Amino acid sequence: MEFTSWTLFIDLGLASLLLLAGQVLRARIRVVQKLFLPANVIGGGLGLALGASGLGWLPFSTTIGSYPGILIALIFVTLPFSAASGPRRALGRNVAELFAYSTVVILLQWGLGLAVALGILSVFWSGLHPGFGAILAAGFVGGHGTAAAIGETFGELGWAAAGPLAMTSATVGILASIIGGMAWIKWGAQRGATHFVAPFDELPQSLRTGLVPSDERRPIGQETVSANTIDPLALHLALVSAAALIGYWVAQGSSTLLGHYRLPTFCGAFLAAIVLKRMLQWLKVFHYTDAKTMVRVGGTCTDFLVIFGIASINIAILVEYAYSLGALLAFGIGINWLLFRFWGPRAFGELWFEKSLYTWGWTNGVMAMAIALLRTVDPEGESHLLDDFALAYLGFGPIEVVLVTLTPILVSQGHGWPLAGAAMVAAVLVFLLL
Repeated sequence: MEFTSWTLFIDLGLASLLLLAGQVLRARIRVVQKLFLPANVIGGGLGLALGASGLGWLPFSTTIGSYPGILIALIFVTLPFSAASGPRRALGRNVAELFAYSTVVILLQWGLGLAVALGILSVFWSGLHPGFGAILAAGFVGGHGTAAAIGETFGELGWAAAGPLAMTSATVGILASIIGGMAWIKWGAQRGATHFVAPFDELPQSLRTGLVPSDERRPIGQETVSANTIDPLALHLALVSAAALIGYWVAQGSSTLLGHYRLPTFCGAFLAAIVLKRMLQWLKVFHYTDAKTMVRVGGTCTDFLVIFGIASINIAILVEYAYSLGALLAFGIGINWLLFRFWGPRAFGELWFEKSLYTWGWTNGVMAMAIALLRTVDPEGESHLLDDFALAYLGFGPIEVVLVTLTPILVSQGHGWPLAGAAMVAAVLVFLLL
């Protein structure tokens, strides 16, 4: 489809129909409910099957592959505005265990992924890009958002196939998260490793169908300005869009300072958001922003990012990389399986199964998958795992951001092996020290 003034309107409308279809299927089909597949993944799968790479029934434009790069910039802007500082309490044993386990998984996925691709897969499949191994972590511990960021950066550095491959990795990761997670739950229940297991039929309706009953509904945000001046949602969208645009300009101008390297747009947007937040705090008007609203803006962008990201996957690229990508992703799932089975009981001690299962959920898929699995084995929240994880994330979150930002640059400059070695050494040090 040729790009016209109506192109974005049509693309957004089609994505919206797919998202609605995904929600209907989640709400009505029991098999889909048991898989805990989110509506955006279902809709994205429908878009891939019915779009240009499939049956060709949906008239998406050829530009939908560029939308995830824009949406990830908007998502990164919302992060400083929605970030919580975490409860003020001492770093306890549970937090330290979650920090160590999560950090080791992250570092191993990046380090071993690169090492295996460079040292083994490239022997069997010649011509693999030196950054091929980064596809594992980009999709698994990163999810579709990180996959879009990595794909955009690698694309700007000359590797166009990175985007579809990373999106495929993220989609496979979600399936592995849920299917593998349910298998782990069955295994744990049979061996008495679980403490609070709830059968599927006893889970809340909102978790099974995605539809929240009236007595469980919560506000998605608060009005911080009068609607007769500017709509509160419009204010937050304006802040996000303005910061993202500034970030785009920063990224475009960074090449004059950094030579051949250009800062990724999502990174520039994140920096612009931090500066904007500080300015609003200095002007004493930051309290007119609402964190919950920013979370919803970011969540909305994520839903459409997943739809466009999966629907724009080029099947021809997947066919070309089918065996090498399959081997890489199978290796990643295997590493996570070994950590769960053999290190989890030693790393966590008390409630090791619940903590390992939660980590399995997000290091293969996304946080929503981890929470869904946790609710299955701890329906009343008796483990208080989410509180501890929020504190642990403050420690390893920056590590993930640095890896996402620097990995494409370093491997494209021929530093893949040093980066892989550094990540694996760091993983060993965390393993030994914590």
